[in-house]
Amino acid sequence: MIEERATSGTPATRRPDQPVRRRGLVSWVDVRGRRLGGWAFALNRATGLGVLLYLYLHLVILSMLAGGPGSWDGFVSIAGSPILLLLDVVLLFGLLAHGLNGIRVSLVGLGIVIDRQRALFVAFFVMGLIVFLIGAVRIFGETGGGR
Repeated sequence: MIEERATSGTPATRRPDQPVRRRGLVSWVDVRGRRLGGWAFALNRATGLGVLLYLYLHLVILSMLAGGPGSWDGFVSIAGSPILLLLDVVLLFGLLAHGLNGIRVSLVGLGIVIDRQRALFVAFFVMGLIVFLIGAVRIFGETGGGR
């Protein structure tokens, strides 16, 4: 259990209705005791980091072009493997979740749908799920699942 500490190092006194402030890196994505907005916030952070990681990986893969056609052909031969196709599906999820939640956060921040955050989250979730399922089927279907 994580407890709040006062500056003197002793446990701070807090009212029962006050939330416990969590500290450290884990608190960055800790969703315990949070409502839907907290979950969406943590998901947005996680997918943002995932997309950033993909960007660097993508640049590394593109640098293989500098090695000439031989090195690129070697990558293309394994690019259709089921594991890499699964990573494409994970990327699709991350892009959809981060992008749609970013639109939701922008609309709320502009004051357009402050009182309808939950409905907007659910609507974007359903739209994203439909696009995700179509995309996943197409990723695995058109490539033959690694054939």
